[in-house]
Amino acid sequence: VQLQESGPGLLKPSQTLSLTCAVSGCSITGNLYYWSWIRQPPGKGLEWMGTVTYSGSTYHSPPLKSHTSISRDESKNQFTLQLSSMTPEDTAVYYCAAGRRLQGSRWSDYEYRGQGTQVTVSS
Repeated sequence: VQLQESGPGLLKPSQTLSLTCAVSGCSITGNLYYWSWIRQPPGKGLEWMGTVTYSGSTYHSPPLKSHTSISRDESKNQFTLQLSSMTPEDTAVYYCAAGRRLQGSRWSDYEYRGQGTQVTVSS
């Protein structure tokens, strides 16, 4: 299973981030994995942001729920993250990952992950 994030690397405050995770080697609609977004701010630990299940249900981290949206495109076998009202505190490396848990804040909670994409929020 391979995952690859894509999206802009630099945004201004108040803009909306849109990231896509392309998945190969496994169908996102198969009853095998949960598909998650995680981020790691500089000098900090992993933060689970949200998950989309094989059936299309979505779960969001409560602190981020008000400005986070996760969706999927079954035809392209990919899932997306949108994070609105970005601030410099949202600067982080963003990862997509596959695991057998609905959420997790350790890499051991995931079986596969993308290489990560740096997102910087700066005016």
